Amino acid sequence: MAVNPDIPIPLYYQIKETIKAEISSGRLRPGDQIAPETELTSQYSVSRMTVRQAVLELVNEGMLYRKRGKGTFVAAPKITRGLARLTSFTEDMQARGLKPSGRVISLEETPADEDVAGLLGIGTGAPVVRLERLRLADGTPMALEVGHLILPRFEWVFSEDLETDSLYRLLKEKHGVRLDRAHETIEVVMANRHEAGLLEVDPGVPLLRMERVSFDQTGEAVEVVKSVYRADRYKFVMELIRT
Repeated sequence: MAVNPDIPIPLYYQIKETIKAEISSGRLRPGDQIAPETELTSQYSVSRMTVRQAVLELVNEGMLYRKRGKGTFVAAPKITRGLARLTSFTEDMQARGLKPSGRVISLEETPADEDVAGLLGIGTGAPVVRLERLRLADGTPMALEVGHLILPRFEWVFSEDLETDSLYRLLKEKHGVRLDRAHETIEVVMANRHEAGLLEVDPGVPLLRMERVSFDQTGEAVEVVKSVYRADRYKFVMELIRT
């Protein structure tokens, strides 16, 4: 594999397209580690900065991902989640043939701050459950969620196994709470050190931040959850209809 400095195509772009072709052809498969920058620099007879730009663009496009201290690897195709239906993380992963799981980072009673209280329609300082969970698919960290539920209505959360069970399933099937609608916003943020460590990404990489307020069949706010998703593994889509 060589690059041609005599054609009007930037060298970094030629390297990038060569790596993409290796992935598309199946010669590089999801989970495979690509050669380190020093080796690619020698292989293509280019500067390290040229190689770094090619790799960085593929990371930003979600075709490669980095593991701190280990190297750069081929990413699995991004998980696509539609925005038209109210579904749980567990349902999303199972629909794609992936095994969902979670790790409870913290579960505690805490006073609602002004932001959470306003979203839940309660007074500032009112007691709420604060649940922080790392969500995984086939063992790979995908999202970090921080959810709040009103007390004492959802006191039972403290006695449930929230690492292996779906909160939405427990709400509906065990406690008779049907979530009818939700208000959701999505924006891009940069990973802080706490998020980066749990999601196994570098601090400062782009994440998709989602804030959702879910309402039950009576119109009462049930949960506010603020999540950050790995942008290299997730994308959101919506179908638009012209009226």
